[in-house]
Amino acid sequence: MHPRLVFLGLDGLSWSLAQNLANQGLLPNLATIINSPGCYPIHAELPELSPVNWTSLFTASSPGEHGVYGFTRIDPHNYTLEFTDFTHVSGTTIFERLAHKNIFSKVLNMPNLGPVQPMPAIAVAGFPAQGLLGNTYPPVLASILSEHNYTIEADTLRGADDPLFLLQDLHRSLRCRQKLLDLFWPDLAWDMFMLVLTETDRLGHFLQPALLEDDHPWRSTCLEFMSAWDKIIGNVLERYTNLPDPKRLIMMADHGFTSLEQEVDLNVWLVQNNLLRLSRTPKNEWDTQCIGPQSLAFALDPGRIYLHTQERFAQGRLDRAEARRLADDLAQALANLTWKGKKIIAHVHHGQDLYHGPLAAQAPDLVLEPQPGFDLKGKMGRQDMFDHFGRQGMHTATDVFYYDSAQENAQTPTDVGRNILQHFGINTSTITSLNHVH
Repeated sequence: MHPRLVFLGLDGLSWSLAQNLANQGLLPNLATIINSPGCYPIHAELPELSPVNWTSLFTASSPGEHGVYGFTRIDPHNYTLEFTDFTHVSGTTIFERLAHKNIFSKVLNMPNLGPVQPMPAIAVAGFPAQGLLGNTYPPVLASILSEHNYTIEADTLRGADDPLFLLQDLHRSLRCRQKLLDLFWPDLAWDMFMLVLTETDRLGHFLQPALLEDDHPWRSTCLEFMSAWDKIIGNVLERYTNLPDPKRLIMMADHGFTSLEQEVDLNVWLVQNNLLRLSRTPKNEWDTQCIGPQSLAFALDPGRIYLHTQERFAQGRLDRAEARRLADDLAQALANLTWKGKKIIAHVHHGQDLYHGPLAAQAPDLVLEPQPGFDLKGKMGRQDMFDHFGRQGMHTATDVFYYDSAQENAQTPTDVGRNILQHFGINTSTITSLNHVH
């Protein structure tokens, strides 16, 4: 009753890079999309991270509604830091909404979908899920995929120091994605087919300059990988072409990418300005329990500033009036940060202006959007505000790849999720994240 919809996620693909490589003849399959109407750059939800933006897509709601603001979240009572997963997502997924209309989805390698909850869809979670057990639905898919040697993620820990291993493992990871396509597409027993390729993000973090610089020593090897990646896109496009009309194709990245010039640790700056006081030496960079009761503010990756308020944190000391004054002072001071004469911060956003919805109170008080090249961090115990830690590429909130064969307008992944629902005749004005928390 509804035209089929195929969604291909291209994690971390910047529109300008895709256009550049395609126009050089290096990505012949993607080039057929780049030069089509309906292909243009969109903007990521802030902060410009994968869990924030993929969750915005698959809930068709903004962070203030679904409650995901980063890879990590801090417990306001005991100050422990935990990694975000699907159990922290508020709201109903688009797959569940579609199922209520007897519209069946297959959702493969979707970031932040694990641990996968029972749902009327076929689902395989993507990063940050670490293993298949508990991250597929139905659960039997875990053993089936294991038999095919499927893994969720490439080994970027080892790959960070070994570019050749990284590229070899990304090729292996691509073959895993191809296996998903081969296993789950052919029966055509679906109304919506979603597949996310995360490999371009991993390549960008560690070898982004090789994609941009003609004389880079890893240029040819990276382009070989991109050619293999483009062949999977070609495989999807061929399968899509062979579907009967009517049909629709959407391709979307969750954020853009650029080369990294400096990591900037905001907590070092906060300590230097006597705004963050540590009660003891941190056990590691994630040890947020060392935040002392005299602290006025602290940062979490990437560029999230939290004010240590009485109404929010167990040991908070700021009242509302003090917090408002400090937020304004911090916004002005941080906006003026420089490194070697270069401006670091492009925009300072107040959380209360940026986020709306039932979970907006959990948002950061300030969200800093950096100038390209400056990767904002919020670690514990670092001594130097500026440094490098092995990565060569970073996310951007702009220059985000997007294509829709129906040419429906979208500005963010949230819009894309809503367009998908509307495609299947679901009224998006009824979306609310008060239904349940997984």
